[in-house]
Amino acid sequence: MRRTTPLALAAAALLLAGCGSQQDTGSGGKVSVPPRGGTTPSPTRSAGDCTGHVELTAADHGRTVCVTRSGEVRLTLDGTKARPWKPVTASGTGLEAVNAGLVLQPGDATAAYRAVSAGTVKLTSSRPLCAQPTAPGQVSCKGIEEWTVTVRVN
Repeated sequence: MRRTTPLALAAAALLLAGCGSQQDTGSGGKVSVPPRGGTTPSPTRSAGDCTGHVELTAADHGRTVCVTRSGEVRLTLDGTKARPWKPVTASGTGLEAVNAGLVLQPGDATAAYRAVSAGTVKLTSSRPLCAQPTAPGQVSCKGIEEWTVTVRVN
């Protein structure tokens, strides 16, 4: 039978604790957990009633929101230099990109859209789940954190 050294056990524990234990949602440490049985959107993130202005953050991942025609959708995903968000992409019809302003922090992603016609648009972005190693011999992870919001325009 093979003996397991304390060093091997310590290395295994560090490997298991590495990436998977990080819970940085890019929302300043706040974690949004929807209640059982569905989500309870806030008034500006309502899935049933349309609104003229929607503000989205990383905590809105997986939500569907509705904006009225000529309304506006703005989003800010707070990232870090080590774990940057990719630029937001929009697929579908109903939204037109407008100037979102300047991104002041490395790793952040911002976007703004005007609702121009009835339709549905999927907004997406992603970022590394873990910071990449900065020195040889460090453990790396290849995990990706996805962010998706569906916007309906009425």
